[in-house]
Amino acid sequence: MIYLFASDIHGSAYAMHKLLEVYRSSKATKLILLGDLLYHGPRNDLPCEYNPKETSRLQNSVKESLICVRGNCEAEVDQMVLEFPVLSDSAIMYLQQLDGRMIYLHHGHKPLPPLSSGTIVISGHTHIPVAEEKDGLVYINPGSVAIPKGGYPASYCLLVDKTFTIYDFSGTALMSLTI
Repeated sequence: MIYLFASDIHGSAYAMHKLLEVYRSSKATKLILLGDLLYHGPRNDLPCEYNPKETSRLQNSVKESLICVRGNCEAEVDQMVLEFPVLSDSAIMYLQQLDGRMIYLHHGHKPLPPLSSGTIVISGHTHIPVAEEKDGLVYINPGSVAIPKGGYPASYCLLVDKTFTIYDFSGTALMSLTI
């Protein structure tokens, strides 16, 4: 199975369109959004084609395929326009293709709870892509599809078999990690 991870859309209809193109062309089973879906927040410039209303419509169009966690820019009012749960601070997945290892999904703006060695932590928030093992945990951050930072391009992550690969929208692999 193929899973697509993305974060920090920040209301960019442009980025959401690009992400849905990747979602469809990759034939991903699930689209996992790691928070900051609709609003840009006070520290960020407006992203390309900033349109939270259109962005929410696009997200709702694939609601059956979404798993979402709340980012620091989400508010309770967002749930009024989104037709899928968006207010949980974290989610847990177990995937057979990763030998049943726990995947802890969160935005990244709150401290991690105690986690067992071998846990895969997938978060956004920093807008900087990461794929590394450190202190017994695996860390994946797909970067940001709308407001990338640290000199990186807009990016997302695909999990295919046992490999997490972070790509930019031209299809160039930026980094990968096999579990």
